[in-house]
Amino acid sequence: MLDIYSIKTFEVPTKLISGVDSIKKLDEILRNLEIKKPLIVTDKGIKEAGLLEKLEIILKNKGYEYSVYDQVIVNPDVATVDKGLEFFNSCNCDGLIALGGGSSIDTAKGIGVIDKHGGSILEYEFGKKPLTERITPLVAIPTTAGTGSEGTMWAVITDHERKVKYNVGGPLIAPQIALVDPKLHISLPAHITAGTGMDALCHAIECYTSHYAQPLTDSVALLAIEYCAKYLRRAVANGEDIEARYYMALAATLAGFSYGSESAGAVHAMTQTLGGIKPDVPHGAAVGSLLAPVMLYNWMGEPEKFKRIAIAMGKNVRGLTTREAALTAVDAVFDLAEDINIPSLQELGVKEEDIEKLAIAAENDPQTIGNPRDINREGYEEIYRYTYQLAE
Repeated sequence: MLDIYSIKTFEVPTKLISGVDSIKKLDEILRNLEIKKPLIVTDKGIKEAGLLEKLEIILKNKGYEYSVYDQVIVNPDVATVDKGLEFFNSCNCDGLIALGGGSSIDTAKGIGVIDKHGGSILEYEFGKKPLTERITPLVAIPTTAGTGSEGTMWAVITDHERKVKYNVGGPLIAPQIALVDPKLHISLPAHITAGTGMDALCHAIECYTSHYAQPLTDSVALLAIEYCAKYLRRAVANGEDIEARYYMALAATLAGFSYGSESAGAVHAMTQTLGGIKPDVPHGAAVGSLLAPVMLYNWMGEPEKFKRIAIAMGKNVRGLTTREAALTAVDAVFDLAEDINIPSLQELGVKEEDIEKLAIAAENDPQTIGNPRDINREGYEEIYRYTYQLAE
């Protein structure tokens, strides 16, 4: 058990600029960062959705030269990052713009790391080779309300050789600017809105109940939970609901800030290792399918905090015991996942025979340490099997 009164730090190295049409601030931001030729890091889906064109119009109108690296993949891997740096150098760029979800932002972070430090991103797995310089100037422009990577101090990279996803991080990896414009989220399909929204909710719940939690992270986590509970269904149901998009965009960023410089818990231990073993599984959907089952396992570790989650989810807990109120929070998340059609593990391609291997991998993930209830391989197997049986 970690000492809740031990010395902790909270750092937000990223400047947040948010609001409808805040994308129009891009020229001013680039000038302040002294970026003259940015590399836009994105994926082909963003290009096809017309979001890249919106950015290009602004850059062209202001006379910028720029290049586009649109090779980002889901669960970005070592090769994607390393090739991104080669492209960055070949184009003589001097700054980065990440346009997309967490995959694009994490790729751009990785490019910024190796631009300043050299070598391959494989060398900078957290706990190995430390970062010593702030990364290349980076403006992170999220087009999903999910990972909150625009405000986190982490990048998650896939190593196919080891079949793992690992973290690169610390304050020096954070984007210099996070530009959060909810108008860029309007074209997002409902199923992606649902998965990314559950990821944001999970970040908030896990960080709020983690052994690493502290008052500053608790404050932003709770507000993120409230926003997700109130606005995620609306954002899924009506993609052009700008109010819902606005508050979900902020929920994701706030939940990202709730990470602080620490970590999450069992859900991310499970889904991060799942993504390493099965890289085609969408992270948000996996999180959405596992969040409530993990909460059902975890509530005894922080019953009072789970009661507070129920209140943040809009539930009336007056007259309930602490146990009943805590379980109300679990039910609220089950209901939300059902309402927005989060797929089952089976639908995501997880097979029952995979469970033992996935449980072993989750136990060895460093995020296990922060989980509010003690958990080992057997506990992870229990959660996986329970989740698997829910859809049968």
